[in-house]
Amino acid sequence: MEANAKMVIGTVCCSFVTFQLLFHFISCWFSARVSLGYNSLSTEKKIEWNSRVVSTCHSMLVGIFGLYLFFFDEATIADPLWGDPSLVKINISTASGYLISDLLIILFNWKVIGDKFFIIHHCAGLIAYYFVLKIGVLAYIANFRLLAELSSPFVNQRWFFEVLKYPKFSKVNVINGILMTVVFFIVRIIAIPPMYFYVYSVYGTEPYIRLGSVVHFVWISSCIVLDVMNIMWMIKITKGCMKVISLIRQEKAKDSLQNGKLD
Repeated sequence: MEANAKMVIGTVCCSFVTFQLLFHFISCWFSARVSLGYNSLSTEKKIEWNSRVVSTCHSMLVGIFGLYLFFFDEATIADPLWGDPSLVKINISTASGYLISDLLIILFNWKVIGDKFFIIHHCAGLIAYYFVLKIGVLAYIANFRLLAELSSPFVNQRWFFEVLKYPKFSKVNVINGILMTVVFFIVRIIAIPPMYFYVYSVYGTEPYIRLGSVVHFVWISSCIVLDVMNIMWMIKITKGCMKVISLIRQEKAKDSLQNGKLD
């Protein structure tokens, strides 16, 4: 087995074990801190809480490293299709280990956190990452898509606030909601047109043809699946954000009216 393959398999396995251990460790850590409100949650909520904490840790890890590679990995920047993927493979392997770990957690706790869209999301990602790790192609594209994980901490934080019964109009909740909407839009929606424009720009070129029809199909189909889901989630997030803004305006108008009567 080549050293490169050993590195990939080792990183995937290490990532998988680390995130599995973290999932189980979180329960013990939060249980010992009564003031955080974790112990008042139901067993079902605790499972989802643990899953979301792990998701946030993964997102911060691969998102920040991915951002660094996006700007400074000269090999993949110079050749997005065939550039040396050594550093990107570490990030993709870490993400793959997490996706496998999270898939198992979802399947074993299906009645609590089961979601068919997450299954589709994880499987589409794993299939696409397989070709990056196995053949060493599309490293820059894969890392670019991985930057979408930068929005997950804000999505998870919204759920934490909701479970801990923070008021919807509380300052931290509103700020997180705005950040969630903005970051989600930037890394998951604005990122869509440049990706397909790049596909159009390289279509028919010799490096593109060398990828082969299987890689072409997996690349485009997985991106379409993920983009459709991201657009659906963006619509849902936007509706929620607009609803909160509307309610805040109504509350301010009501307060102004009451103050006017008092005067």
